[in-house]
Amino acid sequence: MPTDYVLFVHGVKTHERPTFEKLCNILLNRIQNSINDKSRVVKPIYFFWGDLNLAAQRELVTNIKDSPKWNDFWFRDFRTEQILEFVGDAALYLSRHVGTQVVQRFKSEAFSVLQGANTSDRLHVITHSWGTVILFDILFARRWESHDLEDETIKLVKDLRNVLFGLDPNPQTGIPLASIHTMGSPLALFSLLNISGNVNGVSTHDLTPDLRRFLQNLYNLRKKPLNWRNFSHPGDPIAYPLEGVMSMLLDGSTDYVNTQDVITDKGNIFNRPFSQRLIPLIWGGEAHGSYWDNALVGKTISEVIQAAI
Repeated sequence: MPTDYVLFVHGVKTHERPTFEKLCNILLNRIQNSINDKSRVVKPIYFFWGDLNLAAQRELVTNIKDSPKWNDFWFRDFRTEQILEFVGDAALYLSRHVGTQVVQRFKSEAFSVLQGANTSDRLHVITHSWGTVILFDILFARRWESHDLEDETIKLVKDLRNVLFGLDPNPQTGIPLASIHTMGSPLALFSLLNISGNVNGVSTHDLTPDLRRFLQNLYNLRKKPLNWRNFSHPGDPIAYPLEGVMSMLLDGSTDYVNTQDVITDKGNIFNRPFSQRLIPLIWGGEAHGSYWDNALVGKTISEVIQAAI
């Protein structure tokens, strides 16, 4: 029987491997408990990168707090624990040094498992927060093809891309991607790089051309669009819907993907009157981490996995 591999990729504020794997296993248990066919083989792959940028972020926070006027700022905890961690992860990953370290970590944690998979197996990707952008950047961004990079790094990225069906340099080999599940994802914001990052008609961070070609190759193999579920808590300031921006992200080629936004919490009569105010941002961090132990998330993912053939 084919194996369903589930690749977990975490986002911001995840700096310890045991914590990450514990969260993954909570969600994995919900998924497996909801799968009716108990003979179905589901194997997790954990991609942990949260320790690679920790030292730089801690140094920055220390220097910020040393500023004489720091105590005059409002929302100090929110700045250092929410905004700085999200923006800091983005800035550090986009830097060549940390970005290369993340690529090397991905090889050490996921490459051998995926390389050993059969073409009849299936891969399901579950990403949280900034982890969505990191994985998509590794797989689809042109910046990893730059001649300014070391030859070793360029080859490494090519090898990683080669384990997935539909990606160059050998698009007809590798494990097929069966579904994508994004939780609290800022991917909609990252799509702006396609517009604002162009230099001489080319953006090194543009995901669109290779992502579109990848989805088209998958569509030709499976004869149906790829299922993509985008989970968002209404109080999560990092989460954005995807259905409305897919046309921009894929340059109009939306026939290859079946995207559905899923709201994980409707709120209640006590917090709804404040839903468009600043107050809910104070609890935004809790909302951003709520997906791992959410019954609707687990049930929805299990339904998609069961439908994959």
